[in-house]
Amino acid sequence: MRAFLRHTGLVGPMDRANVDTDMIIPKQFLKSIKRSGFGVNLFDELRYLDEGEPGQDCSTRPQNMNFALNEPRYAGASILLTRKNFGCGSSREHAPWALDDYGFRVIIAPSFADIFYNNCLKNGLLPVILSEKEVEFLFKELYRINGFCLSVDLTKSEVIMDSGGIFKFHIDEFSRDYLIKGLDEIGVTLQSSETIKRYEIKRASQHPWIFGAIE
Repeated sequence: MRAFLRHTGLVGPMDRANVDTDMIIPKQFLKSIKRSGFGVNLFDELRYLDEGEPGQDCSTRPQNMNFALNEPRYAGASILLTRKNFGCGSSREHAPWALDDYGFRVIIAPSFADIFYNNCLKNGLLPVILSEKEVEFLFKELYRINGFCLSVDLTKSEVIMDSGGIFKFHIDEFSRDYLIKGLDEIGVTLQSSETIKRYEIKRASQHPWIFGAIE
């Protein structure tokens, strides 16, 4: 997993509340568990005018130019600004995979569905919670300024505007630490691999019949 310290990027809008995971990545694309290749189908039903299918060449599909992220001014956006309850619906981990594969590193919203929020953290995608008033202000600036960018500093838990405005956000220390170190849950566990090995050796000597049964 990529370490996250500070990210500066173009902001793209998803100006609606209650965006569910089926809208983020529709159910027909959930057959693969490779964690990659989902970016072209992110927001598929909003992004394209036809119905998408797995393995389809998306470069030839008709785009919905009324969908904000298809506008040239938001091309290459790596920070998504959205409304409350983002990521509701099913618990599919493919949703943060699709966002990450598209190129997003940060999602800013007033609130997130709990499972989606935790899935983002486990996959190196930073969900930032700001107040509705702060998010509304950022939307106004986003629409007003062509090429609107933000910097997100995880070490200070700050969202920083080019104009100097700063918005503080909260993230629990454990999640903050493993994102900064670029560790997922397996990586965190492997930091204690020597301790685990010593325990297993001791356990095997004390209760050899258990390990014999496993073998």
